[in-house]
Amino acid sequence: MAVTPITDREAGDDPVSITGYRAAIVGTGFMGRVHARAVQVAGGRVVGAVGSTPERAVAAQGDLQADAVFATFDELLDTVEVDVVHVCTPNHLHEPVVLAALAAGKHVVCEKPLATSSAAAEAMTAAAREAGRVTAVPFVYRFHPMVREARERVRAGEVGTLFLAHGSYLQDWLLHPTDDNWRVDPHLGGPTRAFGDIGSHWCDLLEFVTQERITRLSAQSSTVNKLRGVDTLRNVTTEDVVVVQFATAGGAIGSVVVSQVSAGRKNRLLLEVSGSRGSLAFDQENPEHLWWGGRERSSQLVRDPETLSAQAARYARVPAGHAQGYQDCFDAFVADTHAAILGEMPDGLPTFDDGLRAARLAEAVMTSAAEREWVEVRA
Repeated sequence: MAVTPITDREAGDDPVSITGYRAAIVGTGFMGRVHARAVQVAGGRVVGAVGSTPERAVAAQGDLQADAVFATFDELLDTVEVDVVHVCTPNHLHEPVVLAALAAGKHVVCEKPLATSSAAAEAMTAAAREAGRVTAVPFVYRFHPMVREARERVRAGEVGTLFLAHGSYLQDWLLHPTDDNWRVDPHLGGPTRAFGDIGSHWCDLLEFVTQERITRLSAQSSTVNKLRGVDTLRNVTTEDVVVVQFATAGGAIGSVVVSQVSAGRKNRLLLEVSGSRGSLAFDQENPEHLWWGGRERSSQLVRDPETLSAQAARYARVPAGHAQGYQDCFDAFVADTHAAILGEMPDGLPTFDDGLRAARLAEAVMTSAAEREWVEVRA
């Protein structure tokens, strides 16, 4: 989506209204590179980057196409003019970096999970509201055109009264005991891993498509690899697998299976919803299609900007038959963030409120799994 800069706004102290999208990237791993590319596609610049060490920042400068790299975040803010801070660090650092960025008057894009606890997510959301800045969380699967098409068809009543939702989010990148990552460590990634990392995406997609909120849930979790490590094995407390049953405010029931140890599944996010008039199913590994099911016939809808609803066609950037994917979703998410900073109100932009919602769902899942009881999800 092209964004035309505007030079006159009611909030005249906002530098992005004149200069464009000047981004700082905090964190130089895979996600930092994804964010940096999306910034550039949206017409912005990466004016500075900070890594876990100065050496890593220097090594990543070319991939990030950053104007400069800095030893610390404070040094970056003191040296260059920044409009938006993109937080791509391990989860335990989200809160201090976000609060520092907001205190400095910056807009913020923070990777999910927003925080390692709902209390921290609440503090960050309150700080964002107080600062009056645009704060976004990249629940980027919302930006698949066929997800938007599903949402519009639910809105239009094509599914009817929703009574069932189910699906899964399956990966295999932590299948073996020798597969390791900072996310496994609760001190870095937080007390929930599989659900906090990818189950949150599934729940966000469900609530986004259906506009139905999960109100009650019952969860089971399992740590398949209780010892992990490459050279030295260590005890693991975060979960590999979660199964959740739930009920929504509108009376639908459902379930989701979340796993990071399902052999052969690389990034299989599947959502299916059923109602009194029809069903819809979206598979993130086959994002060019949306399955629509009816009693008399079923159809495979194709991502074609000529035939999609206006809300979906807006995100279909290339003609039908030319595949779009994950990076395209990220590019669209950052473009909408830019538009929000310029004063527009893009439909469906995920904010810190959505990050807080995910934290409360994760808290409910952990509580239910520990107590083996149905629990209420805080609104």
